Amino acid sequence: MKIFECGGHKLILGDVLEVLESEIEDNSIDLIFADPPYNIGKDFNGFKDQWKVESDYLEWSYSWLNLCINKLKANGSLYLMASTQSMPYFDLYLRDRLTILSRIVWYYDSSGVQAKKHYGSLYEPILYCVKDKRNYIFNSSDILVEAKTGAVRKLIDYRKSTPSVYNSEKVPGNVWEFPRVRYRMPEYEEHPTQKPVSLLERIIKASSNEGDTVLDLFAGSFTTSFVAKQLKRQSIAIELQEKYLQIGCRRLQISQKNSDKELMSEVNSDEFLPIGI
Repeated sequence: MKIFECGGHKLILGDVLEVLESEIEDNSIDLIFADPPYNIGKDFNGFKDQWKVESDYLEWSYSWLNLCINKLKANGSLYLMASTQSMPYFDLYLRDRLTILSRIVWYYDSSGVQAKKHYGSLYEPILYCVKDKRNYIFNSSDILVEAKTGAVRKLIDYRKSTPSVYNSEKVPGNVWEFPRVRYRMPEYEEHPTQKPVSLLERIIKASSNEGDTVLDLFAGSFTTSFVAKQLKRQSIAIELQEKYLQIGCRRLQISQKNSDKELMSEVNSDEFLPIGI
């Protein structure tokens, strides 16, 4: 296990179960984002995302989920991503342990080849859970989006005492449309399942406040930590592969001692633009 830390951001190279048990205090985390291996056969720098039997994958997943529940503060939130095949198991498991407030669909278009003998997949599911349904953070005013009924169509709401145009902004529904990160996009990193800045920006703005601690269990391209830093949150990120940890050290501007490896992106040497630009 290796730990790199700077300015309220901690990057940990190690196994997620070991790190959760030994390095993360109970009731200390405001927001957890979990984007684990999906058990669908992807190659993560030599780690094959494929368990021999599905029950082994689920048992492993339930182990770190149980630890996550302990690590969350009383008003904490958990966002869990998974494959469409596995999400029903996680939904059933978590609904007895947390309150599932929303079942979110992250929709994206695809220019690649789609299935020809069935309907191709163009979304990934996300569970939004809280520890206490009467006490949790949700900054609705920070994530408002355009309400086309009022902003574009200018329809009148005649149910009001004084009829007026519908609101021009609203809290997003549970279908989110963000483009996937593609090769040579400004935010691209060399990682097979990189999540977009826009996706994590919405999650972190909604379910944490400045100064709060955000935990990413499977950091990958370290988008969660990068966004947390931009939004003045603290972060802890766990990653098993040293190759990906190097991405995190560069994006978080943390010096990786005892390493002579180049930390620059193979595609872009420039750091990202600030969020919102």
